[in-house]
This record gives sequence, C-alpha cells and structure tokens, in this order.
Amino acid sequence: MATRLRTEAARSAPQPPPPTQRRFFPEVQGLRALAVAIVLAYHVNHDLLPGGYVGVDVFFVISGFLITTLMLREARTHGRVSLAGFYIRRVRRILPAATLVLVVTGVLALVVLPSPRLADTAAQLLASAAYVENLFLAHQSVDYLAAEAAASPVRHFWSLAVEEQFYLLWPLLFAGWLALSPRWRGETVIIALTSAVVAVSFGWSVWLTTNDPQPAYFLPQGRMWELAAGGVLALLLARWQPPESARWPLGWAGIAAIAAAAIGYDATTPFPGWAATLPVLGTIAVITAGHTAGRWSAYALLSTRPAGYVGDLSYALYLWHWPLIVFTLARTERPALNALEAVLVLGATFALAWGTKAALEDPLRAARLPRGGRGAAAFALTGLLLVTAIGAGKYAYQQELSDVRFDPEVHVGPQAIGQQHPEGDDSAIYPPPVSATADLPGVYDDDCHATPSVTTLKSCVYGPDDATTDVAIVGDSHAAHWVPALREVAHDREWRLHTYTKSSCPFTDTLAERNGGPYRECEQWNEAVRDELVSEVEPETVFTSSATQTRAHHADTDEQNTAMLAGGMAGLWSSLDAAGIDVAAIRDTPKSRARLPECVDRNPDDLDECARTSGEALAEDDPQELAVAEYGAQADLLDLTDRFCADGRCPPVVGNVLVYRDSNHLTAAYSRLLASDLQERL
Repeated sequence: MATRLRTEAARSAPQPPPPTQRRFFPEVQGLRALAVAIVLAYHVNHDLLPGGYVGVDVFFVISGFLITTLMLREARTHGRVSLAGFYIRRVRRILPAATLVLVVTGVLALVVLPSPRLADTAAQLLASAAYVENLFLAHQSVDYLAAEAAASPVRHFWSLAVEEQFYLLWPLLFAGWLALSPRWRGETVIIALTSAVVAVSFGWSVWLTTNDPQPAYFLPQGRMWELAAGGVLALLLARWQPPESARWPLGWAGIAAIAAAAIGYDATTPFPGWAATLPVLGTIAVITAGHTAGRWSAYALLSTRPAGYVGDLSYALYLWHWPLIVFTLARTERPALNALEAVLVLGATFALAWGTKAALEDPLRAARLPRGGRGAAAFALTGLLLVTAIGAGKYAYQQELSDVRFDPEVHVGPQAIGQQHPEGDDSAIYPPPVSATADLPGVYDDDCHATPSVTTLKSCVYGPDDATTDVAIVGDSHAAHWVPALREVAHDREWRLHTYTKSSCPFTDTLAERNGGPYRECEQWNEAVRDELVSEVEPETVFTSSATQTRAHHADTDEQNTAMLAGGMAGLWSSLDAAGIDVAAIRDTPKSRARLPECVDRNPDDLDECARTSGEALAEDDPQELAVAEYGAQADLLDLTDRFCADGRCPPVVGNVLVYRDSNHLTAAYSRLLASDLQERL
C-alpha cells in the first residue's frame, strides 16, 4: 500500500521544465563546485584523490551542456544562431579573468622561478593566451628532451584551450543545420549530427589512448566527445524528461560514478579513452536527474548555498590555484606541498578568486562589456599583446643570461677533477644554467637522433673527408651524449663516425619496455642497425652506451631487469664480433639530481647543495658491466666514472663547466672536454 502511494505521488509530481526554459541550473553550479574541489584536492596532494584529474572531464560535459542549451533556445526563439553574439559572450565570460591571471603569473614568474624555466614559461604563456596550450603540451609530451621539464604555472590552461577549440566548431555545426532546407531542419537531424561527433571523437580517443597515450590527454580530437556529449544531452532533455521515480537514484549514481573515478583512478590509468566514460556518464546522470524532490536527493546537496557559492567561484578558483602551487614549490624546492602550505595555498586561491569575481568578472558582466564585435576583438587582441610583451621580456632576459662565451683557459672541465675545489673559481659557468637544456649533441640539430616511434634508420656521418677508418656509435640518448667526445676523437684519429641513436632504446636483443608496454620499435630498430653495420658499414669498432634506468619488458625485479638486459646485450654484441667488428661499451654516466641546472642557478655560491655522493649517483647497476663480466660478451668496457666523481662526491660543475643538462644527460660542452680521456682509455 505504501509503495503504491509513493509511486502515485511520484507520478503526480510536477515535471520540471525542459532545459531550454530554465535560466539557472542549481545542480550544475553544485557540479562545478564538486569538479573544482576534486581538481584542487588532486593538485595540492595527489594522494588525497589519485584520480582527481577527472574534475576537468566534469567541466567539459557541463560546458557542452550549457552552451548547447543556450544555442537551442536561441534557435527555437529566432530560428538562427548568432555567431557574433556567441563569441562576444565567450570573450566576456572567459577573457577578463584569464588575461588577469596570465599577466600576473607572467610577471611573478620572472621573480619566483629559476632562470632555466624562463624560456619554457614564456612559450607556454603565449600558447595559453592564444588558446593552444593543449597543442603545445601534446608536442612536449612526446619530446624526449622535455621529459624532466617542470610544470609551468600556466599548464592548466590546456583545458581552456580544448574548450575554445571546441567552440570554434560547435556553433558552426548549429549554424549549418539551421541553414538547411526546412525539410532537414528538424531537431532529430542536429541530434544525429552531434551524436556522430561524439561517436567519431570517442573512437579516436580510445585509439589514441591505446596507441599514443602521452599526447592523447591533450589533443582536442580525443576530448571533443566529452563536450559534445553534454551538448547531445541538452538536445535530448529538451524533448524528453526522465520520470520522477528515476531521478533520485540517477542523481546519486552520477555522483558515485564521479567519486569512484576520482578515488579509483591514478596516474597509471590509461586516460582519457574508455576510462573517461565513467566521469562523463556520471556528470550526464546528475544533469539528467535535474531538479529532484526530496531533502536527501543529489539535487538537494548540489543546490545548497555553499555549493552554489563555490560553483560561482569555480572558474576563478581553477585559474588561480595552479600558479600558486607551482610558485610555492619553486620557492620551497620540494616536489610536493606539506599540509600547512596546502592550507595557505587554498586560502590564497579562494581570496584571489573572490576578488577576481567581485572586482572584475561581475562588473564587466553587469555592464555587458565588451558589447560589440569590435570591442570584443579589441579586448582579445589587447590581452594577447600584453601577454606577448611579457613573454618577449622573458626571452630577452633569458638571452642576456645566456651570453657566456666558452674560454678554454677558464672552462677546463674534467681537468679539474681531483683538485680541492673542482668546481672552479668565480668565473661564469659554461654552459650557463639558463640555457643548459639546449646544449645538445649535434645529432639532435642534424635530425639524426630517432624518436621512440621511428623504426626507419636515421644516421649521420661525422669526421674528416679523407677518413680511412669507419666506426659507429649505437644506443639510446646516453650513447648520443657521447657523440661530441667521439667527434673530437674521430677528427684526431681520421675516423668516419656513423651514428645510430634512438630515444630510450639500448642496443640489446632483450625487448625493452616503454610506457608500461613492449617497445617494439626499439626491437625493430636494433635489428635494422645490426644488419646495416654487418652488411654495409662494416666499421672497425662499434661504441655503445645506454641508460641504467632502462626497463626490460616483463622484468619483475631490478636484479632480473639487469640480467635480462645484459644477456640481450651480450647476444647482440656477439653477432657483431662474429662479423669481425670490435665492440666498446661505455659505462653509463653517474646520475645527478633532477633538473640540475635549476639547482645550480639557485645555488651559484654553494654548489655542494647540488652535488651527490658517489653512492647515490652510482646506485643503479649497469647491465653493460654485467654483459662483459658474466655473460662473456666480446666487448671492451670503457669506464670514465672517475671523470665525474672523486673522493666520494660527484659535483654538478667541474672546472667551470656544467656537467649535466638534466639529471642524467651530459652537456655537449662537458662531453667534448672528455675526448682526451676517452682517447686514453681506448
């Protein structure tokens, strides 16, 4: 009896108006609050919510839903969609706060961040102002040389860039639909068109996440379906509303789905792809539930005054929180915030967000500024020029700091090893820390170093034109950083040096691992290199080196990993020995601390702060040593560790020369200065 009465009451409950008739969505404001809370918690401490990055996906669905609701309302009322009006509203809503944050962040970065980060920050400022930050980060994610780059204070603008790229296309789809003949102007047509966008983009997202996961996170074609899904939802809810009896469980199921993703996902979850469906469907469920009766409904929770207040601030909160975190970590020189710092950062974030909304966003919105298309364009252009000027100033300052010339009398490098103060005197360090990441072996500028996806051989040949002997260098980037030294030796010994280097690809028969999966491209590359060396180049000697941090696929322990790689090296090297080719393995270089140039820049008068002990720097076993010592590899081992470490200490600067450009790659300058030592060991 009671069940029947509840069912009849649910049937008699008034249906809420469709979205096109609603001007305000309290539950959506509450969802915004939930999304930004998830993102903030994740960024201040990843352990709090390991999957907190899904808050961005909630924002995407909300944005697609609200924008499509507005356009459908306009289409039904006026029979058209004003593209000019749409973009004027976007400028009014997005640009004022975004421009303020970019300008303030750009200025503070000059004071707070170490100089080696100036160039990257300047580039990302410009990319953010132009709303292409996601494309910049997608490119950087596959750039092996940027693997250790610290997160910039404007990195979070990638999500805004995705939204604005989506809004370049979405209104055009609606305008095109409304331009069709009346026969094809039914709403079922636009539902079909937008659903096709969801299907194609989702399929692309799944494929890209599986096959090229690093850029997949940022590229718009793999993210567009999330915003489009919100748009399709708006179109469907304008024609159909779920029964009241389904709304209560639907709302809570949606919140549970978002929470499950935020708690259950982590950095190892392939994302977006299939995994993104959980937060997206959760958001769709909450919006579909809509206005739900009952004090214990999801709507009741999301429409509370605190949730609405945080939802109102959510955009400004998102803009301000990340620069504050990055600046705090830069000053403390720690990888994560402690509890007190997290509280202070969150407090400052709320204060700045409230001030931005009260003093900037609300007044401009109330005055409807900018009003016309020219005003909106002028506002956007002014903001872009202002940020560009700040970025140009950073580049100019970086160039001024980079103006250090190499002096062989001063920059003696490894000759100073063993002295009481091997770092040198007060002379300028070369290369200067601000530009150390650009001090690369020639194989990079000459486009001879293969990226992970490349399987077709890429090689350069160095040495005198009348060289009488062929030699080769093979291996990963740790082989590449020996190229400057070997070029010097090749010139002195009249060698013709052939280079075969590929990122993260040691010269071994063992299948290596990359991004958690088998590195098949490396396997194919090594087979092609061996075949070319044996059948075509026929060098007298092959030099090889590789990073000790390489992982073998399916290796369960560090010991097993070293043994598997060493066995594969011995096997591959033996095939060269059988062809009459000598093999010389160069022991891997000691490891320094992460982002070493930044440490040197911060501590020019106390470089001991940036040094490591020999035990720390040489903690990892080198499979090349094991291949020679225990696997019977027909190879000579060249060990130059004593040119990096002495008396139990590995300094970051030796003889006024910066040793590393990051934590484990030599600067080209230090490599060149090791040529004489390399010749002696040969």
